[in-house]
Amino acid sequence: MEEGQGVHSSYYEYRNRTFDSTSTDYSDHTFLDRPIRAFVRERLPASAAPLRPISAGLSGLITTFTPLELFKPLPDLPTHPAAPIESTIPPKPTSTPASSAERIMASSLDHLTTRTRIEWLSGLNTEYHPAKNYRRTSIIGTIGPKTNSTENINILRKAGLNVVRMNFSHGSYEYHQSVVDHAKEAERVQPGRPLAVALDTVSGDLRALWTEANANLVFTLQKGPEIRTGNTVGDVDIPISQGTEINITTDEKYATKCDDKNMYVDYKNITKVIQAGRTIYVDDGVLAFEVLKVVDDKTLHCRCINNGKISSKKGVNLPKTDVDLPALSEKDKADLRFGVKNKVDMVFASFIRRAEDVKAIREVLGEEGKDIQIISKIENQQGVNNFDEILKETDGIMVARGDLGIEIPPAQVFIAQKMMISKCNIAGKPVICATQMLESMTYNPRPTRAEVSDVGNAVLDGADCVMLSGETAKGNYAKESVAMMHETCLLAEQAIPYVSHFDELRSIAPRPCDTIESCATAAVSSSLELNAGAILVLTTSGKSARLISKYRPVCPIIMVTRNARASRYSHLYRGVYPFLFPERKPDFNKENWQEDVDNRLKWGIEQAIKLNVLSRGDPVVCVQGWRGGMGHTNTIRIVPAEEDLGLATA
Repeated sequence: MEEGQGVHSSYYEYRNRTFDSTSTDYSDHTFLDRPIRAFVRERLPASAAPLRPISAGLSGLITTFTPLELFKPLPDLPTHPAAPIESTIPPKPTSTPASSAERIMASSLDHLTTRTRIEWLSGLNTEYHPAKNYRRTSIIGTIGPKTNSTENINILRKAGLNVVRMNFSHGSYEYHQSVVDHAKEAERVQPGRPLAVALDTVSGDLRALWTEANANLVFTLQKGPEIRTGNTVGDVDIPISQGTEINITTDEKYATKCDDKNMYVDYKNITKVIQAGRTIYVDDGVLAFEVLKVVDDKTLHCRCINNGKISSKKGVNLPKTDVDLPALSEKDKADLRFGVKNKVDMVFASFIRRAEDVKAIREVLGEEGKDIQIISKIENQQGVNNFDEILKETDGIMVARGDLGIEIPPAQVFIAQKMMISKCNIAGKPVICATQMLESMTYNPRPTRAEVSDVGNAVLDGADCVMLSGETAKGNYAKESVAMMHETCLLAEQAIPYVSHFDELRSIAPRPCDTIESCATAAVSSSLELNAGAILVLTTSGKSARLISKYRPVCPIIMVTRNARASRYSHLYRGVYPFLFPERKPDFNKENWQEDVDNRLKWGIEQAIKLNVLSRGDPVVCVQGWRGGMGHTNTIRIVPAEEDLGLATA
């Protein structure tokens, strides 16, 4: 290869080459992967350039490289990056790596043995099924008329549902109160992990109904700015043909008299923000109009692009047009107050366009709702353009692909999805992938292959949660939809090369980081090197669990907390199994604090064993604070999964 030709360094280029310590050009060595970096660093002179992971090269391949003559053949590099961490528990017998017939592997040792992504994927086995029923990705569902009962919610929970979601675009407050009450009763009568409820006032008639069904986390979805058409006379559907010219108007005299000549919309400033040549979509894009002319301050002259029907109160989208609607309507504020009163755990906020929209929601939630998590839905080009500032302000993101696929070209949606999910992963904030994931199962017992692949790819992209809508709200196969989602997520998670993912995230983490994140990375690293059965974290707010989740350990994260709300919203974090500790916090002036810590650790281990995500005797990496309260996480312990934590004397 000639000098100057582009090179993408990889594990394979280095695993059988020696490092020439007499060379002074180390430019290409900076693209070594983690195990090679550890091996080579010992042989580098002090003047060598800092070592960087392969992932650093993905943002820009180098155009010059060190001649390959600098490298000479040499034995294979070590596959384990560091010596085992010292602990009080005896090491488990080291098993040989899985055979080719078992190559979807679940242990940390197998992940450490096969470190590169391409190696991992090439060894996948379609017949493999994990021995433990450990699904990392949470499933959000919408509760509609067919599932709004204590019994039906618990059926969905048994199938794998983690979050209950309500749709506030439809139904009265009395109806939504019944959903909240049924969800709470379901949690009371059926033992299991905490169950939450979500309020969703998402815009758009059909899509709002689609997003109505999940059972294990309490959310509130906020409507956001929406534009709607008026009513036709008698609310009948009026056919309109392609090529028909029509006036789209804000004149109130047409608000209840829409026809194929004049169609009312309720956005008064539409004539000020749109231009000739732009497109207006109605009813999720079922009907489309080209703007021919801005007639006056109330009227647009348009041409119908396709055959369709003009109907009452349909949603309107203005792609590539920045609207100046307020982030919150009066109904939105009333919905949020309903959520605060019912102690919901999170808000799904629609059409978030800038960071100020998130701040406006926090202001309405007030002191009483300060702990409610705000999940910002990105549904238009404005939100995509301002994504970085939104991510800094929000607690999480939902990739709402329905409206987003109307606001931007459909072929660009998957690029936006990958970008947003990756940025959330880097920031350590939860991200939800939603809309039409198993839509065909609304009326069919089996999904399409494309839908299953869509769910699997969302998991591979890094989504913390996936969402069902109409499948569970109004579908004939709600239980089957949840079961299919569970099975797809469970298997898709086996295709992720967790160690290389951990290496990449740790290599680009900001330095210096805070104490809690440092403990999180150390805990994940320890779990890999120990082949731990679980990471058990004691937390008040859930922050420690969230940061451990950021680094995607192979093993489950068992979260034990006394904070009921945190135990519910922590379902948002990939791989976290939250448990609400039933005992009240003791008076540490009278009782020993460490004894309380050990009691919580023992209890958490027993819950994980009962759930069949941890085996007795497995090493457990425990993360705790040096004293009670939030923000004190700084200690890691290694204990066996035993009733006495290995502390019993001989």
